[in-house]
Amino acid sequence: MATPAFQWSDDREPHRARTQALLKSHPELRRYIGRNPATGGLIVAVVVAQLALAFAIRAQPWWLVILASWLLGAFLDHALFVMVHECAHDLVFKRRWENVVAALVANLPQFFPSAVSFRHYHLKHHAFQGVQELDADLPSEWEARLVHNRTVGKAAWMLLFPLFQIARTFHLREIKFFDAWVVTNWIVQIAFNAAVWYVLGPKAFVYLAASLFFSIGLHPLGARWIQEHYLTDGLQETYSYYGPLNAIAMNVGHHNEHHDLPSVPWQHLPDIRREAPEFYDTLQSHRSWTALMVRFVFDRRLSLFSRMTRAKFVSASTDRGVDRSPSASPT
Repeated sequence: MATPAFQWSDDREPHRARTQALLKSHPELRRYIGRNPATGGLIVAVVVAQLALAFAIRAQPWWLVILASWLLGAFLDHALFVMVHECAHDLVFKRRWENVVAALVANLPQFFPSAVSFRHYHLKHHAFQGVQELDADLPSEWEARLVHNRTVGKAAWMLLFPLFQIARTFHLREIKFFDAWVVTNWIVQIAFNAAVWYVLGPKAFVYLAASLFFSIGLHPLGARWIQEHYLTDGLQETYSYYGPLNAIAMNVGHHNEHHDLPSVPWQHLPDIRREAPEFYDTLQSHRSWTALMVRFVFDRRLSLFSRMTRAKFVSASTDRGVDRSPSASPT
C-alpha cells in the first residue's frame, strides 16, 4: 500500500491569476471593494443574542443545554466567526485597531481567545495557500497521519477540530505567536469567561463552550472547513458552497469569490458570481454542507491528505498581495 501523502503542485495558488483575469474582464467589480460598518452592529446584536440564550439556559437540564448549543448556539457562534473573519480583512471599519476591537467583541461568547491570532494566521493563508509551514488551514503531517481516512477518526477530528486548529499553530513559521493585541485578547476573554461562570453559572458557561465546538466541529456548519479547500472533486483547490445556509452564515460559502477578491465584504460576494458567471459556474461547488459532512466522514477516498500543497517560492511573497485591489485597500 502506498504511503499516504498530500497532493503537490508546482504552480502558484490559483487565485492571483484568476483575480487578474476577473478584473480585466469585469473592472466594474471594483465598486464592491470597501467596508461595511453595519457589520459592527450585527456583531453587537449576535453577541447579545448569544448571551440572552446563555441566560435562558442557565437553569435548564443538561441535555437541553447541549441541544440548545447544537440547534441555536452553533449558528450564532458561526456567524460571529464570519464577522471575526471580516474584521481580519479590515472590512468593517476604516482603522485597523477598530477592526481588532470589533473582533474582540465578536470573540466574547466564543469561549476561546482566538480573534487576534486568527487575523495573523488567516492573512498568511491567503498569501501562502498550501504552504505547510505558513498556512494554518492546512493539516499538519502528524495530524493527517493520525486521522487519515478512518471514519471514526474523521468524526472525532471534526468534533475536536478547535483543538487540532490550536495544535497546528506550533509548527508554523514567520508568525509572531504573542503581541500586545493577542495578550489583550486573552485577558479580556478569560475575564469574560469568569464573569459568565460567576454571574450566569456553569450551565451557561458550558452552553457557550459547546456552541463553539459545534459551530466549527461535528455539525453541518463544520463541513464549511471541508468545503473550502479539500480536494473532493479532482484537483480543484478551492470550492464555494451555494446552499441555503449562506443566508444565516453571511455568504461565507462563497469562498472562491472571497479568495479572488478578499477586499469585498460579505454582502457583495454573491454579486461577484452573479456578474461574472463565466468564472464561477464552470467550477465545482457544493450545495449541501450536511451531505458534504456525511460524505467526508464515510468516504474512505477522502482523508486529511486530500489537500494541495506547494513550496513557499511559488506563493505570494507578501501579505499585501491578498488585497487584490489596485485602486483601494482597506488598512
